[in-house]
Amino acid sequence: MELQGTVKKITETQTFASGFQKREMVILTQEQYPQPINIEFLSDKISLLDNVREGENVKVGINIRGREWVSPQGETKYFNSITGWRLEKVSDNGSEPIQAAPSSSSSQTSNENPFAGDDDDDLPF
Repeated sequence: MELQGTVKKITETQTFASGFQKREMVILTQEQYPQPINIEFLSDKISLLDNVREGENVKVGINIRGREWVSPQGETKYFNSITGWRLEKVSDNGSEPIQAAPSSSSSQTSNENPFAGDDDDDLPF
């Protein structure tokens, strides 16, 4: 999955007694009702946040994880987390990645249907 938005906050790296590290980023989604979404970057992925600043527009590749926890009283609770694994800056119009290589001006677009001569209909319905 992907989320796109404006970086609202980036936290410092947290290191735990076990040696595990995480760093969090909050992005504000770009939709009718913007949502602040907290995304965790774990272990080797925390370095992805080194070149990103608050206020920049980004696209983040995410995984949604869920956990079950049983309290000492026997009550079962469920927790979700959003983990980032890819981070890409995007331009202000939100459609062109900043890291993208410039497109070749010699390429020509065609309005021809590439499937026009294809009479094989392999759809199951």
